[in-house]
Amino acid sequence: MLNFSANLSFLFNEYDFVDRFAAAKHAGFTGVEFHFPYAVDKNVLAEVVLTSGLEVAVFNLPAGLPTEWTAGARGIACHPDRNAEFRAGVALAIEYARALDCSRLNCLAGIPPTDVPIATARATLIENLRYAAVQTKQAGMVLLLEPLNSIDNPGFLVSTTTQALQIIDAVGSDNLYLQYDIYHAQMMEGNLATTLQTRLPRIGHIQLADVPGRHEPGSGEINFDFLFSVLERASYAGWIGCEYLPSAGTEASFSWLNGRLKPRE
Repeated sequence: MLNFSANLSFLFNEYDFVDRFAAAKHAGFTGVEFHFPYAVDKNVLAEVVLTSGLEVAVFNLPAGLPTEWTAGARGIACHPDRNAEFRAGVALAIEYARALDCSRLNCLAGIPPTDVPIATARATLIENLRYAAVQTKQAGMVLLLEPLNSIDNPGFLVSTTTQALQIIDAVGSDNLYLQYDIYHAQMMEGNLATTLQTRLPRIGHIQLADVPGRHEPGSGEINFDFLFSVLERASYAGWIGCEYLPSAGTEASFSWLNGRLKPRE
């Protein structure tokens, strides 16, 4: 049986962030994930996680200031002038991951500054990933790299599976894996089932949303039942993050799960 985690940055937005954990538990999820936990004290959040009984599947390394994220920036890992900030962010993420008993951290490559050559941005990303891969491995955690589609995120440095795997190969670490987001992959390249079948050993986490609109499975063109059967046949035991925008409220969006979650409490 596949394991689905609720992305609390997308789901249960009807509640304050700390209250989304209980809502996810009540809905039948056993795992959660989110973009960034850093606005909440790690000890407070650790108590919320402990009380909920949920596993934290993954969250992102710090990606710059919250105002930058809101304005459309998508990370600093490829910014040559922010290496010290990136390294400090790795340390902060590891602190939170230890407190939350989370074993996976995701790195967002970012959008290179307009005055930085792509080759320089790529070299910076590789250097920073090497550093982060060492630090996370020493902490007993796995580092992920996620491609984001360049339609929603113009200029994002790593936008396809191939590009991400090339970067991972260049880093040369056994502690760096691909975070495969089905939504971003469909927007950029398609060929979802074949990619999952052939690249699964290099995938450390999967996320999903349908296309178009980034809504729940069944709202668009992707055959999720087929993809789930591919993953089940491959005995995929990792998490699948539900990172989608509910069409009409979170609770109303769960019909696609068809008994894949445990019964409600």
